[in-house]
Amino acid sequence: MQTPSAKQLDVLVDQLIELDGQGRITDVRPARADDEAEVTLPQTSILVPGLIDTHIHAPQWTQRGVGLDLPLDKWLNDYTFPLESSFADTARAESVWRAMVPELLSVGTTTAVYYSSIHEEATQALAAACAEHGQRAFVGRVAMDHPANTPNDYRDSSPADGLAASRRSIEAIDRLTGDLVQPIITPRFIPSCTDELLTGLGRLAAETGVRIQTHCSESLWEHGYVLDRFGFSDTDALASFGLLTDHTVLAHSVHISDADRDTLMQHGAGVSHCPLSNSYFGDAVFPVRHHLDAGLRMGLGTDVAGGPEHSMRATCGHAVTSSRMLEAGVDPGRSSWSRPGDRIDMTTAFWMATLGGAELLGIDAGLLSRGRVFDAVAIDPTTDPSFVSTNQTGTDQGGADPGGTDQGGAGMAESDNRRFERIARGGGTITQVWVDGVLTHKR
Repeated sequence: MQTPSAKQLDVLVDQLIELDGQGRITDVRPARADDEAEVTLPQTSILVPGLIDTHIHAPQWTQRGVGLDLPLDKWLNDYTFPLESSFADTARAESVWRAMVPELLSVGTTTAVYYSSIHEEATQALAAACAEHGQRAFVGRVAMDHPANTPNDYRDSSPADGLAASRRSIEAIDRLTGDLVQPIITPRFIPSCTDELLTGLGRLAAETGVRIQTHCSESLWEHGYVLDRFGFSDTDALASFGLLTDHTVLAHSVHISDADRDTLMQHGAGVSHCPLSNSYFGDAVFPVRHHLDAGLRMGLGTDVAGGPEHSMRATCGHAVTSSRMLEAGVDPGRSSWSRPGDRIDMTTAFWMATLGGAELLGIDAGLLSRGRVFDAVAIDPTTDPSFVSTNQTGTDQGGADPGGTDQGGAGMAESDNRRFERIARGGGTITQVWVDGVLTHKR
């Protein structure tokens, strides 16, 4: 089961997938009776592409669910910055990474785009943990130096020091064997960075070709701060510093205008939509359908710990929920509220969590098809009581259509759509996870 577009679900039954020695798919075709395979999944298994989390704060792993009643700036200063500053202790960082990376793989996150802390050693240890456990990852040392908006004991001491540390971090991650783990330039967001640091990071990106991630127009506070500081939007400010490049990942972007969106598209940048954390800190609902229909690149992110859940399948559900709230409104006193067409369905949400995220990052993942890497998740639906036994007959019984209409397209059985919805929301147990054709998790 996979989504080759935001509006299409494909269901292919009894397939043989062939890989080359580098973990790339060389063929996907219907299985024949005489086929032999190195791995044969149970007949009830459902295979989906690996899930791509395009925004996660690794040092906040132990902070999930804490302080979410606070506004963003207070949450950062009271909880987040003190926690992240403790990652100066590299041994502490390593202990967190040892727990976090395998857990994320176990819930199907084959690719993660990480914010680390400002500490070079902790960041290098995070990259090493991803490589050791076999998770595809983009790992960024956080750069932040603004004296008015960062704590005295948790910031780069100067723009030059922050830029030099980011350069060293890129070089250290590049020295890891293979390209499974890559560096990503990471200014935290404009309020925490001086103009000099932002300018330097833009030049570093141009020099090295390394991708960029940051936050953009996350909340009314951040959006308003940038307007007051520069007189124009967060998007235009990032562009002026050279921080909008092809495959730049902008978390949230809740308050961008259509003109901002067009600027992002002109630069090849895109948005990591974080529906759950936006509910806490975004001060609005991001209009996914509106921007997606305009052609904006878009993936999904958990935003741990602003988002207290780390499952990308759960995040798919949150994306659908928030779109329904946007369409119908949330104020019972405004009965006339209506934004028809703003809702998304589970197919669109799952596409963002897979192929949409891959296109945002510019990687050959997100779909099980010839030429792409074999990042995949096997799921046993029989462990979910909402699934009816596959040996029953009738509509929505959870089994393949014996008439062959399960092959996707207009003839798809209704049962496939319903089974897919349950799977995409988190139904069933993940039994195996592969990254680059390598088994990284087995239950």
